[in-house]
Amino acid sequence: MALWAGQFTPTVSIASGNEVLLEIGGCLRLFGGLRQLGGRIRTDLRELGYHAVVAVAPTATGALLLSRAGIATCVGDRHELRRALAPLRLRLLDQPADTIATLAGMGVHTIRDYLALPRDGLARRFGQRLLDEIDRALGHLPDPRPPFIPPARYAAALELPAPVQETEPLLFAAKRLILELAGYLAMKQAGVTQLRFELEHADRGATRVAVGLSAANRDAAHLLTLLREKLATVELPAPVETIRLIATETRPLGSHNRSLFADQRPAAEDRWRVIEHLRARLGADAVYGLGMFPDHRPELALRRVPAGKAQDGGCDLYRPLWLLARPLPLKTGDLLPQADGPLTLLDGPERIESGWWDDFDVTRDYFVARDDSGVKLWIFRERNDQKNWFLHGLFA
Repeated sequence: MALWAGQFTPTVSIASGNEVLLEIGGCLRLFGGLRQLGGRIRTDLRELGYHAVVAVAPTATGALLLSRAGIATCVGDRHELRRALAPLRLRLLDQPADTIATLAGMGVHTIRDYLALPRDGLARRFGQRLLDEIDRALGHLPDPRPPFIPPARYAAALELPAPVQETEPLLFAAKRLILELAGYLAMKQAGVTQLRFELEHADRGATRVAVGLSAANRDAAHLLTLLREKLATVELPAPVETIRLIATETRPLGSHNRSLFADQRPAAEDRWRVIEHLRARLGADAVYGLGMFPDHRPELALRRVPAGKAQDGGCDLYRPLWLLARPLPLKTGDLLPQADGPLTLLDGPERIESGWWDDFDVTRDYFVARDDSGVKLWIFRERNDQKNWFLHGLFA
């Protein structure tokens, strides 16, 4: 929960095994006020599957006592806090059991009962620790808390309530881990580029599912969508008993500056979402980019590069967007010199002579042609062969 809570405030502290403190005084305006922030925290806790009592108070100890008492409330100032804490039982304090039992034997059961007794007598009888804890709760003493230090790398596991044989139910459990990861990344001001899911079985090794992103991202909905696409291609060899999520690679990811006027263009990382969905469904090798290479031969002018690694470039030549893997021979009657046949020459020739040094010598004359349906084609003939024509590409 502390990892998840880091998205709301940089000051998080763990009070005990099931209590997390958030200092929200400095971030209320960022989230639209206390009401909006409190509503979002409660909603996200339900999505994580936690049943929590959220109490807000001017002091950390005061908020803890209200939460322990099961009172989900928001106390605005110290005077109101004193009235809210007065009826609470002393057993909610972090005091030894014998101290609470002795006070109960004296008829002191609540903080109101405690406040009615003389401080000097309580200090002599029970020590300063009891007085200090209640003074911190009421705001009379500072209440410093050790900050929660997040780990350098996120790795978490979740044991399933029952073995799962299908991949679709795993998404419900994985959502909890992904939401925690999103909060952790927000705390670290980072985004993830490589994720690994380990699906652990009872009697065999774990099934590993790797999810790669082209750009750093911490959007929980996007990460969950990528995992859904990836799990759709996985066959489980045995029921899954535990799932483990590891962020194997993260990168810094700052906030976005918003312009005064609305900009309809998507953010840089949003432009990669379609590509990442395709890679998750089809595999990383099935989706790639095309990079320009300084070679006049069309077959070698564009080369496969990893998605996102292609650099911007320009070409002054009129070349088709769709280049065939191999040139296809055209029938003799498919082309006549002018506009009298099935194909009409529109432009050309463009002569390409290159490749004598690597045994792939090309001597061609390229033309732009149009067929009866209006489709533009890129055709050529060998310089020494004026009869045989070949189709090499199609224009959009």
